[in-house]
Amino acid sequence: MTGPLAFCCLLLSAHTLSLTAGYLTVSIEPLPHVVIGDTVTLKCNFQTDGNLREIVWFRVSTQVIEGGSAKQKIFTYDAMYNTSYSHMEDNRRREDLVYQSTVRLPEVQMEDDGLYECHVGIYDRSSRDKVILASGSIILTVIVPPKSISVVAANSPAPFSRYEAQNFTLVCIVTGAKPAPMVYFKRDGELIDVVPTSQSSSSVGNQSKGQDKSQGRSQAGLWSSQVLTSRDLDDTKLHKSLSLLEEEGKLARLGQDGPNGLEQDRGQRSESDPKPTTEVIPETVVSREFPRWVQSSDPLYYFQHRQQAAGDGTMEVRAMLTWSLNPQLDNEALFSCEVNHPALSMPMQAEVTLAAPRGPKLSMSPSKARVGDTVRITVQGFQLGPSASEVFPEPMFTWTKVGGRLLDGREEHDGRELVLERVPAELNGSMFRCTAQNPLGSTDTHTRLIVFDNPRLKKHFIAIDAAVSQRSLTLTSMLLLLRFTCELT
Repeated sequence: MTGPLAFCCLLLSAHTLSLTAGYLTVSIEPLPHVVIGDTVTLKCNFQTDGNLREIVWFRVSTQVIEGGSAKQKIFTYDAMYNTSYSHMEDNRRREDLVYQSTVRLPEVQMEDDGLYECHVGIYDRSSRDKVILASGSIILTVIVPPKSISVVAANSPAPFSRYEAQNFTLVCIVTGAKPAPMVYFKRDGELIDVVPTSQSSSSVGNQSKGQDKSQGRSQAGLWSSQVLTSRDLDDTKLHKSLSLLEEEGKLARLGQDGPNGLEQDRGQRSESDPKPTTEVIPETVVSREFPRWVQSSDPLYYFQHRQQAAGDGTMEVRAMLTWSLNPQLDNEALFSCEVNHPALSMPMQAEVTLAAPRGPKLSMSPSKARVGDTVRITVQGFQLGPSASEVFPEPMFTWTKVGGRLLDGREEHDGRELVLERVPAELNGSMFRCTAQNPLGSTDTHTRLIVFDNPRLKKHFIAIDAAVSQRSLTLTSMLLLLRFTCELT
């Protein structure tokens, strides 16, 4: 009998103790990612059968201030005095309830990102001097959409190469995003199937540049047996037989196996085969404007992605697309860089159209040059195709004088503008050539300089000649007078 009686007494005492002590549970409702500038309401729910003592909200700082606490008190509710006090700005009003405390953060910024805690205290039923405490916490994540997106060409400006393949790289730069966005490339509106390479989240250093160069050498374009469609022909075309066909499935690296190597390999195969097969290859017109090799119409695109943290907590992302450039197919191709980010309702994009320079438009100032003037010849623009708004990548310009050196003695001048200072009459009729080129092509244009006489300089020279003649006449007269005097004496 003593056993059951003792057990009943124990349960009764535990129930009495729970009634006197009371209970308290605190929880904060979860939140999704918040876009910068939005208004957020943090909700702290608590249940208790005791009397409320206070509610305190804290924001936990990620940086501990010397001599101070890492927690910043942002709101206090004191039930003893039935008052509430905010430790934040006046424009952030707080609403408080008995079983739910809410904190409203209008127009959240980057500095609002972090951990928030809700502390609740109730009176112990056994004594008003004792307080039971409980707390809950939540991490507020503020996301930021990208501020800018741009597409540039790496190593620009760069010359056009007629005799060897070039690797070409487009760089998509996205700044101001948090977290880092997803970046991908499209060509003519279709998603590009890329070959991913090594990724790095650190800044671009010398070591990375060295790796890029080695990867660039190993990622050269491939030889292919497919014959590409030629562009419109002009008077600079050359008839040449294409005898560089290979066995199906065999690939050779540009820069390692050239046309000579392929012909030697073909000769060795023909000697080893007892019954060679003769194939008639028709004559194909190849333009001197483009490289003299056969390239694949479906190149490999290599993709590299790098990201670096900025000082304001956002990320800068650089996505690079590298492939073996084919001027015949890539000219006037539309490439776009698109960005997906949780803070964006639709993708953000930037696009460029690859275009070779064509038909440079030159302007001369002054339009009627005179002897002694400073003449400026400038490239004002180009003739653009229907799908291009500008020449991309940026072309490089080279100026030369046909049949001689420039006025300052140099053989050539680089830049969009050629300046001829104090032109002499000897430059009249001189022909100047401007070569504009980028990796997609090269073009030349000429202009002839006509130098007119300068009446002001001519009058000045006549006045000087008259003064010199008068002085010489006076001197002659004095000499004759002196001679006559000497003869008389």
